[in-house]
Formats: sequence, C-alpha cells, structure tokens
Amino acid sequence: MTRRVLIVEDEPEVADLYRGYLSGTYDVTVANTGAEALDLVDDATDAVLLDRRLPDTSGADVLAAIRERGLDCRVAMVTAVDPDFDIVEMGFDLYLVKPATRDDIQSAVERLGTRAQYDDTLQRTASLVTKRAVLEAERTPAELRSSPEYEDLLADIDSLQSKMEDLATAFSPDDYRMLFRDLGSSSTSESA
Repeated sequence: MTRRVLIVEDEPEVADLYRGYLSGTYDVTVANTGAEALDLVDDATDAVLLDRRLPDTSGADVLAAIRERGLDCRVAMVTAVDPDFDIVEMGFDLYLVKPATRDDIQSAVERLGTRAQYDDTLQRTASLVTKRAVLEAERTPAELRSSPEYEDLLADIDSLQSKMEDLATAFSPDDYRMLFRDLGSSSTSESA
C-alpha cells in the first residue's frame, strides 16, 4: 500500500520540488493554503510536510486543527522559521529548517512512516526528543537554562523515558522474542 503524503507549501516552485522528490514512491498531494490543507487532510493521510508560514493562517494553526480532528497522520514542519521555545507546545513529529534537500525530504517522510508504527508513548517521546535536539542546535546554553519551557520539556522527556524503562524491565527476554516475532509476522502478512 502506497503511503499518502500531503505537502502544505505556499511557494509553488518549492511544492513542486518536494513533490518531485517523493513522486513514484508515495501518493503525493499539494495544498498551497491552510484552508486547502484542512480540506485535503483526512484519515487516509499518512504524513504531512507543513510550512509554518502560509498566506491564510499559520502552520501551527493547521497543525492544531489536524490534532483536534484526531487524525493519526505524522507531521513534519518544513520551514524557514528558526525554531524558538514556542515549538515545545506544537504537536509535530519532526522539524526541518529550509532549505531542505532531496535527502532531507525523503528521510523525513521515511522517519514519519516509522514513527507512525510506534505506540503513543514512544511517538510522544520521539517528538519531544526531536524538539530538544532542535532547540539545543539553535539556542545558546544560556537561553536554554533561562527557559521554563525548555525545563518543562526536559522533565516531560525524563518522565516518558522512565515509563518506557519501567515497561522494558517488565519484559523478559522471551517476551521480547515473542513481541518481535509477532511484529515480524504481522508486517509480513500486511505486505502480502
């Protein structure tokens, strides 16, 4: 089954470039406005590449609407906006700063596909760890130390990692073998 990707980008040349990077591998649709994106995104959408600055609304508002609808698609912000601490509250899975290369776009969609297979706790942890990495790459240590949002982010990551460690210690080696055997057989049967 071919995964569906929605590209939300107001610059037609950039949208066409991203479409070209993904066509042939994915079922790609392009929206040039937030309103158009919200008309197109649905339960069959697997991944969204979302610009933060759109002519009619912000990418953050589009993202919030997608999450409010309960859609289970994974979202990457692909934007020229340098990340600030406001990203901590956004429900995206990945954050790419433009210009994005072919490898960046293809890798992002692959990573989003992998993350779609995670359970909720693992998806949330991956999203928060991504936000931490983006902030640590873009902000000074002094800015990080003085940010309550960053401190809350670190606390949330620690809490989720503790939950995952508790779950991992509850599994015996036999449990892991059975889990991965079951995962392997279910993915084989789904692709058949």
